[in-house]
Amino acid sequence: AVVSNAEYGASVRATHPIPAACGIYYFEVKIISKGRDGYMGIGLADGNVNMNRLPGWEKDSYGYHGDDGNSFCSSGNGKKYGPQFTTGDVIGCCVNMINMSVFYTKNGVNLGIAFENVPLNLYPTVGLQSPGEIADANFGDRPFVFDIEGYMLEWKTKLQRQIETHPSRSNDMDSVLKKIVFGYMVHHGYCGAAENFAKATNLYFFEDIPSIQNRQKVQKLVMSGEIGLAISVTRDLYPSLLGNKPELLFKLQIRHFIEMINKLSEGSGPHPYSIARLMNGDDMDVDQKPVAISAEEKEEQQQQPSRQALEQLLLFGRELASQNTHDETLKKQLQEAFSLLAYRDPKQSPIGYLLNSNQREQLCADLNSAILESHGLPRQPPPYIAVRIAGVMCHVQNKLMVCIAA
Repeated sequence: AVVSNAEYGASVRATHPIPAACGIYYFEVKIISKGRDGYMGIGLADGNVNMNRLPGWEKDSYGYHGDDGNSFCSSGNGKKYGPQFTTGDVIGCCVNMINMSVFYTKNGVNLGIAFENVPLNLYPTVGLQSPGEIADANFGDRPFVFDIEGYMLEWKTKLQRQIETHPSRSNDMDSVLKKIVFGYMVHHGYCGAAENFAKATNLYFFEDIPSIQNRQKVQKLVMSGEIGLAISVTRDLYPSLLGNKPELLFKLQIRHFIEMINKLSEGSGPHPYSIARLMNGDDMDVDQKPVAISAEEKEEQQQQPSRQALEQLLLFGRELASQNTHDETLKKQLQEAFSLLAYRDPKQSPIGYLLNSNQREQLCADLNSAILESHGLPRQPPPYIAVRIAGVMCHVQNKLMVCIAA
């Protein structure tokens, strides 16, 4: 592909999506020439993605770019990922559909996971933007630079070990169902129920009880809206976790900001001394002479948000705003949280749902999954994994039926 204007790019994708049944898919791209600027992107894209831009910039596309080494996921704002690449380099892209992740290689070296929770039916995609760029793709017709066979053998061994220890070998469905239920209890931190269930079914714990209790403690704090305390306890119990998961920490901080607004607006409907008016300094003249007020007005004033709490809220909001994040989803969440301050009664505003306690559930699940992952345990409970596997199997079966019908 030759591009005459650097403001535009051109991408080309494979003629068929990655087969869902292949498990692990890998391809490599050799940079024959970086051209004028080296604005090249290698990655994946959905079948409906616009091909006039580099992969990763458009929605439902993923890319690793050579000019800055950043990874891009459905956004023009990238994240620091790996080294830059240029003429002579060989960049590989591996899609692991077992754990739904993507990693890249450079000259045979694994650069680590770039994307997680990627969907199925993505197409291998290469994009060029500046004149003179040339790339050559290898889908296995030549030997790969990266030892993909070794990587696949590693996963094959891991899966074989799981199969050998899987309860289904006994063909005892009752035992399988019991382990699924037990795994669900342990995953969500229902320690007491899990202990009783284990005793009744002679099952063993795959996670020690103090660890489960610690996760349960953190989850209870999140679900009760004590996000600031949950962050503090998480840092004490798992010192490196939030440092390794900056996006998760930012989500927690946004929720902490929302919970601060929640506490300020608790028990207060629309009234002239709303958070928005306090922010503007309305009706806050300290030199104003006292006037007689009715019992109703006095009660209303007692329900007003405190100036000190409001100052703490605004100070924390400024700290959040000063943090640089390239994640468009997180930016939108932060903007919505800030928008709550504009309403006299945030709970009755169009975005009042953010203050609902059910908004804590997904964040609680994300934090719990991150803790489990840091201990080498599955991120998702057994029922979720079983449903996802069943979904993939149904998808593959439907594909096969279409092929047979054709």
